[in-house]
Amino acid sequence: MIVFRYLSREVLWTLTAVSGVLLLIIMSGRFIKYLAQAAAGQLDASVLFVIMAYRLPGFMVLILPLGLFLGILLAYGRLYLDSEMTVLSATGMSDRKLIAYTQGPALLIALLVALLSFWVAPGGVLKTQQLLNQQDALTEFDTLAAGRFQALGSGQRVTYAGGLSEDRTELQDVFITERRGDGEDAVLGVLVAESGTQELNPDGSRYLVLNQGFRYEGQPGSPAFRTISYDTYGVLLPKPEVQTEVSDREAMSTTQLLSERGLDERAELQWRIAIPLLVPIVAFFAVPLARVNPRQGRFLKLLPAILLYMAYLALLISARGWIESGKLPPALGLWWVHGLFLLIGVVLNRDALFAPRQAKGGQHAAA
Repeated sequence: MIVFRYLSREVLWTLTAVSGVLLLIIMSGRFIKYLAQAAAGQLDASVLFVIMAYRLPGFMVLILPLGLFLGILLAYGRLYLDSEMTVLSATGMSDRKLIAYTQGPALLIALLVALLSFWVAPGGVLKTQQLLNQQDALTEFDTLAAGRFQALGSGQRVTYAGGLSEDRTELQDVFITERRGDGEDAVLGVLVAESGTQELNPDGSRYLVLNQGFRYEGQPGSPAFRTISYDTYGVLLPKPEVQTEVSDREAMSTTQLLSERGLDERAELQWRIAIPLLVPIVAFFAVPLARVNPRQGRFLKLLPAILLYMAYLALLISARGWIESGKLPPALGLWWVHGLFLLIGVVLNRDALFAPRQAKGGQHAAA
């Protein structure tokens, strides 16, 4: 048990470090995407970290298996480089026993990934979709920030306010430009005003009431522009489309997927089962790939090992798409992919699995 705890600790510590780096990289890229949406006025900046927290379990489902795979390669590679594996082998530690010991932390991670894949991650996706639906229902005033140009409607409308009251009902130094039509028939309208307020009518429509300003309207490139001076001018704000239904199958609970017969839902269920099964299999063929000669360095087999892992994951993703498109029977599912890479693991571990057992102390006698 001392050797088992030592090997497990080395693998889990390396797994934690590698997973932390991978999580930072992936979440940074996704956060930049959401930050760009917030800068464009599509999201309220105050919900960015809440969305990232809801998406965290989904990220961990894919990060943990890769982190374990790299953790085994790096941890065992260091042990081979420092000749610790040689010492363990001299004391009776066989390759077969090393494979069995490695499955200990692998099964622990597989259970954690299964928990995330079956229950936690779908709940996080559901909460994220509900939050994004609420953001889609926000009006222009809800996401407007003082001193920032905000594009709406695919850039057809741009709003700017030099100042904004704390209750977000009054604007100062307002500038609004709106483009109608395309090509040569496009008409550009520009509104400038000293101040503006939001007005809500009983029918639910919202108006931005501008005070003391000008309106300019005309075609770009044409000198024929119309200028209007006004004391009060009302601009109808687009009514947000409120959507409460969440149709994303990734947000469906596992219980719901079990009762669905559609190809998309069955592919999603197969995917949730496949990721936890991937963990012990990659740990199985990671053990021989981690074996290095001290003269060669610990990173010699790292690149081919990562390519093998990526081939495994890419084939799972492709098979999932084949199920969704009807090219692959749902009954066959993703099981054949696991069988294929399990066979690859058997080939890589053939010496350890099929070598005859030595009598206890045989290695010492041979020495």
